[in-house]
Amino acid sequence: MIIIFMTAIMSCSRPQKTKSDETALAGEYTATLTDAPHVPISGRYNAPEKVIVKLEVIEKVMRLADGVDYNFWTFGGKSPGKFIRIRQGDLVEFYLSNNPNNKMPHNIDLHAVTGPGGGAEASMTAPGHTSQFSFRALHPGLYVYHCATAPVGMHIGNGMYGLILVEPKEGLSPVDKEFYIMQSDIYTKGEFGQPGLQPFDMQKALKEQPDYVVFNGSVGALLGDNAMHVKVGEKVRLFVGNAGPNLVSSFHIIGGIFDSVREGSVVNHDVQSVLIPAGGAVTIELKFEVPGTYNLVDHSIFRAFNKGALAQIIVTGDENKDIYSHKQRDIIYQPEGGAVQSITDANSGLQVPPKRTKEERTQLGETLFTTNCSACHMKDGQGVPGAFPPLAKSDFLMARSDKGIGILLHGLQNPVTVKGKTFNGVMPQLGLTDDVIANILTYVRNSWGNQSDMITSEDVAKLRAKDKK
Repeated sequence: MIIIFMTAIMSCSRPQKTKSDETALAGEYTATLTDAPHVPISGRYNAPEKVIVKLEVIEKVMRLADGVDYNFWTFGGKSPGKFIRIRQGDLVEFYLSNNPNNKMPHNIDLHAVTGPGGGAEASMTAPGHTSQFSFRALHPGLYVYHCATAPVGMHIGNGMYGLILVEPKEGLSPVDKEFYIMQSDIYTKGEFGQPGLQPFDMQKALKEQPDYVVFNGSVGALLGDNAMHVKVGEKVRLFVGNAGPNLVSSFHIIGGIFDSVREGSVVNHDVQSVLIPAGGAVTIELKFEVPGTYNLVDHSIFRAFNKGALAQIIVTGDENKDIYSHKQRDIIYQPEGGAVQSITDANSGLQVPPKRTKEERTQLGETLFTTNCSACHMKDGQGVPGAFPPLAKSDFLMARSDKGIGILLHGLQNPVTVKGKTFNGVMPQLGLTDDVIANILTYVRNSWGNQSDMITSEDVAKLRAKDKK
């Protein structure tokens, strides 16, 4: 009788095994975490393991744009936070530490977690403390994680977000390159480009009117010297997330077509642009068949050229003129009866433009610049970091012996250095008349700290005629 009673007591006091507990773990390791745009190498193992993930919250002032700083709240010291890569079935032992120098409590909501708050309720952490919890990775996919401390939108808007990849049990197919890209919208007291340390603006956030829409935390984070690099023919996998906190992304690569786009278990093929909701992520695979600089944008296009949602992949390798020829001819098009501007030529018999004063050319040039050039170079001449060079106080422009006329006549495709920084955007050949070129350059070369003499139509015509010889 006593033996039966003691057996009953031991049975009641022993923890009950769950289905997850009964799943065998092949081993244990500490996850390697990487900063964007880098991605950890896949473990390529065949059975679930115990994975230890350690992530530190750090509040720090960092660059938002040239001359603009912001007090970011981060997972791991950068925005977006560290990329986490695990496998379906893994048991994740998660440690969230809040740096003792921080001012705010923080937590983490991982969309890959099956449980209350995605881990948020278990990870609320005061400065100088570490919270620990565990979860089983049940569902494969690419998931967003973010801080869920109130006000949640403010914590996300200040930079607290990242991606966690749960590979399927069989793993992912091999590729040549993998990159980590994340879009976010940022709300500041000052307007886009206003210098200094900018605070968060709650009213703009509530109205969903961001001053910045960026990839990987700041304007130019993936442009110029920071661009991603691949070779012709390489298979590339992009892990692309959208932190929001408000806007939906229309993600697009100019000149690239996505071979596949995976969201959850759904895979689409031959995709030009993909919608990524706030708090969502997709896995994109593609190849680049010809070399060049490819711009990645949010195709809500003013966000790209006016708010910072612009990145670059530079592809090197052999040309394939069968796939893409580049420009082969440039001929004048003047349909019968069409009101088409023609190129002024001293020998063409066309009417010569009227004489203008410097003041008149400057005034006309301002209007022409605003309607034709400001989308790339910005209305204040500051350009887009890494892509479109600033015209304000431009040592490159002002030092040119042709005063910039050759650029407007023929376009520009090679990288240029302005004030010590490299820009790799493309300026197409626009087919402007001599008078229009003279007006634009007179305005640009006498604005935003630049000072020069007047450019005349005759100056442009002389260079055009010289180039034809």
